[in-house]
Amino acid sequence: MWWRDGVVYQVYPRSFADASGDGVGDLAGLTARLGHIAGLGADAIWLTPFQRSPQADHGYDVSDYTDVDPLFGDLADFDALVARAHDLGLRVITDLVPNHCSDRHPLFQAALAGDPSARARFHFAAEPNNWPSVFGGPAWTQVADGSWYLHLYAPEQPDWNWRDPRTAPFFDDVIRFWLDRGVDGLRIDVAHGLFKTAGLPSLPPGTIPEPGRLRGNPHACDQPETIDIYRRWRRIIEGYDPPRALIGEVNLDPHRAARYVGDDRLHQSFAFAFLVAPWSAAAWRDTATRLLAHRPVTWVVENHDVTRTATRYGNPARARAALLTILGLPGAAYLYQGQEYSLPEADVPAGARQDPAWRRSGFSRDGRRVPLPWPDGFSPPGAAPPWLPVPPGWAAHLTSPTLPLTREAVTVRRHLRLSPDDPVTLTVDHDDRLLAERPTFTLAVAMGATPVPLPPGDLLLTSGPLTPDGHLPPDTAAWLRP
Repeated sequence: MWWRDGVVYQVYPRSFADASGDGVGDLAGLTARLGHIAGLGADAIWLTPFQRSPQADHGYDVSDYTDVDPLFGDLADFDALVARAHDLGLRVITDLVPNHCSDRHPLFQAALAGDPSARARFHFAAEPNNWPSVFGGPAWTQVADGSWYLHLYAPEQPDWNWRDPRTAPFFDDVIRFWLDRGVDGLRIDVAHGLFKTAGLPSLPPGTIPEPGRLRGNPHACDQPETIDIYRRWRRIIEGYDPPRALIGEVNLDPHRAARYVGDDRLHQSFAFAFLVAPWSAAAWRDTATRLLAHRPVTWVVENHDVTRTATRYGNPARARAALLTILGLPGAAYLYQGQEYSLPEADVPAGARQDPAWRRSGFSRDGRRVPLPWPDGFSPPGAAPPWLPVPPGWAAHLTSPTLPLTREAVTVRRHLRLSPDDPVTLTVDHDDRLLAERPTFTLAVAMGATPVPLPPGDLLLTSGPLTPDGHLPPDTAAWLRP
């Protein structure tokens, strides 16, 4: 199926393209530029949330799961987007946010008003436990009557109570709504969350959860009942033709994330390990080895939550080598908008930052969410300023050699018709040369300080020019046919 080895392009709608002129990207702007994504050779697009929301966490606080937020358009705009994407051969994956909703959701508003039935659909308590929020500070907020509600992220994002028997049927209907509109897959936010340990016990004294990671709190995620929900959803989507995909944001160690994937549950879970791996051949070898032990694998080095690779790895050359690496490993590859230009992390002034995590913990994700610098502009002439300030000279990145490299790499990848099930031998030699060898394909990456020889084979593609004597320079990747 297409999701096993497809190239998926992630769209952050508010920063992709603005058609209305209000300075915020929208669905019509995305539809108008789908040709760019199709021109990269992508198989699918993944849209982060565009559903109705107060935008406290830029869409990940949903107040109506079956409507489009007016900021991005309406359902007719979404239908037009799906139709145009399908005309171009692109599948459409949309985000589903089942762990939490917006505090403006009608059911939570009823809970705040004291309705006991509505309160049972969330986590209210007379006294809070000691759980921290992923965004910093406590995971509990007190309401007017003195009780507290749980929010593992921002206070504006109360967690659903998945032990309430009404929650699962509610989301069944949401899933059917979007599949009926032609959506080809769902990316499930915080897919390892949902259920919490019954009784919401406090963490043992002295426990320090991993900052910014839900997985550091074993009572708040990875409960056994969660996988049963994905079995339920798998039964739903298998009633649709053509086949649809369930892709989980399961931010756990690979061996635990693998439990969420199978013939009767999720089709894929994101592999996050490369997002935190340093620029080191040994680290990448070990990371890839762990991930390949639990196929199917999704490869990703950028998304809307992590520092862009040109900045994280130190230079655009490494960003290009990383791009060629994830496209050269067996499995699906996810690219983030702007990655095809090797955009760096933008320095957003403190006074202009909008990330709710910035207000609570001093950590901001705004630098990777700055609007794209299209040749004819992010917005139409005379539009309002973009929602985040665009750095001076941002459009100069459009001349990056990463764009033609991306197009060529995806084309070569498709022509080779490599199997996502290929056996892979991963080794490090020759001063930090990483090799990933498959039966009919070899990936080589020079991750040290000196040029390294190419392995035997016919050279197909490199992320940068070779040295005059035909060696692979530092921070460069190559594809070869043995």
